[in-house]
Amino acid sequence: MLIWELYKLYARRRTYIGFGAFVLLQAAILAMLQHPRAKGEIGKLLNANGLDFGDHYGGLTLAIVVIAFSFTFLGGLYVALVAGDIVAKEYEEGTLRLVLARPVSRVRLLLVKFAACVIYSVSLVLFLGVTALLFASVYRGGLGKLFIFIPEENLFAFYDTGEGLFRYVRGVCALAAATITITSLAFMFSCFKMKPAAATILTLSLLFIDVVMMNLPYFRSLRPWFASYHMGSWVRTFHTYPPWPAIAESALVLVGLSATFVTIGIAHFAQRDLK
Repeated sequence: MLIWELYKLYARRRTYIGFGAFVLLQAAILAMLQHPRAKGEIGKLLNANGLDFGDHYGGLTLAIVVIAFSFTFLGGLYVALVAGDIVAKEYEEGTLRLVLARPVSRVRLLLVKFAACVIYSVSLVLFLGVTALLFASVYRGGLGKLFIFIPEENLFAFYDTGEGLFRYVRGVCALAAATITITSLAFMFSCFKMKPAAATILTLSLLFIDVVMMNLPYFRSLRPWFASYHMGSWVRTFHTYPPWPAIAESALVLVGLSATFVTIGIAHFAQRDLK
């Protein structure tokens, strides 16, 4: 049953919009980074901290730049688009009535659909991680050493190629896990009686509201109250000494949110009259 859901999911053209958009955005970012002014800004930052530009301006560093900026603005959009569509679209087309005419429980059906959404979300993030590293490495002629600087997280770190690659893979996997929370929220709205577009818009609206409020300077001491703060825990794995207790706490919060969203969605759908 899961294989059939995946077949239906990947048979739709809109499923591939996110993959194509990320490829185009990566190419655009790498092309802009070729500009002398962009190189100059990065060079100033590296030289001011005693780091060699040629060693640290490589595939690993640029791949992190691509992921940090591209997924922040586009990742949630495409994940919400697919997860918000998976139940609401079939209800709109009337195919759910045909499926539920067979001896299959609604809970099982929805769990399979949610599993398909999770697989899509993880595959999208892993695709971004692999292609970003591949394109950036080809662009710079190698992996180079990893340099990462994110002032909002008080993060300034640099690593040799081996350690940098390990931390890069670990960070991408952590980002994939955090993305499941967005998937769960969109899936919950998809289980409600609404258009697929409405489910996507509601998900993105709540996500953007959460991000905006978290970044208000007046709420800085309240940042752990916001879901986007915990979804950003993947960045904290790049610290020289990662705060593992705080990262584990964020992971538990995200698991709790995801479970709550999925439970609410399934519970509401189980009570709906599909006639």
